Amino acid sequence: MIRCSRENAASRIMLQRWRTSACVTLLVSWCALASASPSLVSTPELDAFAHKAMQTFDTPGMAVTIVDGDVITTHTYGVRKLGDAAPVDAHTIFPIGSNTKAFTTAALAILVDQGKLRWDDRVVDKLPGFRMYDAYASSEMTVTDLLVHRSGLGLGEGDLMMFPTSDRSRAQLVHDIRYLKPARSFRGGYDYDNVLYIVAGALVEAVSGQSWEDFVQQHILDPLQMRDTQVSIDAAPADKVSLHAKNTTAVRGVGKQSVLTTVMTGKVFAPAGALQVSAADMGPWLRLQLDSGQLDKSRRIFSEAAAQMLWTPQTLIPISASPKPLALAQPQFEAYALGFEVQDYRGHKIITHLGGVLGGVSAVVIIPERRAAFAIMLNSEDVGTLFAMREHLLDTLLGLPSPDWTASYQQVFDGINASAVAALKSPATATHAARGPSLPLSQYVGVYRDPWYGTATLGQDSKGALTISFDHSPGMHSTLEHVQYDTFRTHWTMPDVEDAYVTFALTPDGSIDQMTMKAISPIADFSWDYQDLRFTPVHATK
Repeated sequence: MIRCSRENAASRIMLQRWRTSACVTLLVSWCALASASPSLVSTPELDAFAHKAMQTFDTPGMAVTIVDGDVITTHTYGVRKLGDAAPVDAHTIFPIGSNTKAFTTAALAILVDQGKLRWDDRVVDKLPGFRMYDAYASSEMTVTDLLVHRSGLGLGEGDLMMFPTSDRSRAQLVHDIRYLKPARSFRGGYDYDNVLYIVAGALVEAVSGQSWEDFVQQHILDPLQMRDTQVSIDAAPADKVSLHAKNTTAVRGVGKQSVLTTVMTGKVFAPAGALQVSAADMGPWLRLQLDSGQLDKSRRIFSEAAAQMLWTPQTLIPISASPKPLALAQPQFEAYALGFEVQDYRGHKIITHLGGVLGGVSAVVIIPERRAAFAIMLNSEDVGTLFAMREHLLDTLLGLPSPDWTASYQQVFDGINASAVAALKSPATATHAARGPSLPLSQYVGVYRDPWYGTATLGQDSKGALTISFDHSPGMHSTLEHVQYDTFRTHWTMPDVEDAYVTFALTPDGSIDQMTMKAISPIADFSWDYQDLRFTPVHATK
């Protein structure tokens, strides 16, 4: 689950008792401190801003890492879990979602440096079982194409193969990508996806002979001494945060903050978004980026040429006008590189990426001209806090006058949430429950298959109500409530899963032709890609 561009995040991410405690840790890089310029970041001022943002958006906990020249500082706030007094500290572990992608591209860069791979190698030559829906894309897709969101797949297409959980292996997912029908032509434009980073992880395995997890651990995490970092989303050390969301109403992001009981699990999606990282560990990673792959005076993780490639723009990202309160931060240029975005911020080039899982969001920002970088990690979906902190830190490190970003984002997200709530109450969603269904409920029962997801099973419970289970997503089970005609809606028993409309189309003879779905919330995250599913009966009762 990932949020890439500013516009996508503002329009699609769900918004969100705070308590803060600040902790600052100072680390020194191998470069001489005598060459470092004084930091522009004032800890008391940053703490005050963080307190206000967290209070405004009701954020439980946050960790910030800042690299400014040769000095690394960590700043931690709040609690690991609502209702628990344990504070966030520099070694508390947060999931970073799609900020994992930069580790996957770095792993590929290491293989390029080793002469085992080239960026323009055809994927099918290194991973013979790889296929896309389109034959031309299958034969011509390069390693670079895998990483830059120009494959032709639609936004988030295929995410339900691994989100929020899956019983598939990584190899099975790579195989099933061939059934994803493209939304546009190969290299025809930008649409963010996650599934091709799973292919990138499989490519690391095929070329290196090591699992993605072992390769990243041995070649990146261990040399950087990132001792807190976990390569599995399922790892549960004692100092791991709990994840939170506002999910007590029909619109996620509206309501009371609560601890999530459903979180993303499973090994399959690791190369796209499974890393869990502490603020202390983020420092060496950010410094490595600023030092173009240099580990110390005599060692490198990856070459300077590889570092340049990771930041080279590849796919232009369309820019939409920002809401008026955010106009000052409107980029004039934005493109996707390899696991990073390249854009401008108030006239300055930055390298950045966002990350998200159920209940947690993160941001990484690198300012090459200042030799500065920072990361922000939250244990909630409060992107208002995330973005306000991001803009504030950018302004501070660049020495720019800074508006009240907390108030600006509060205004924008309050408007988004209000519109979403209004849309659910509008006449357009009026129902005619007395009309339909067309068939006795028993005739909807059966197994349905979608080409890329696989099977879903419809049954009836002890009271005769229809039920649906996503067979490759353990625990994703729901009763179906009739809405109107041949449309029903879910009430998933797995908490925190976005509900959806389920609609059946009939053939002229009255049998079921297909079953389609659509998220109910107008601001559902794109990873709930129900709209891409086209189920047809396998053993449906007639």
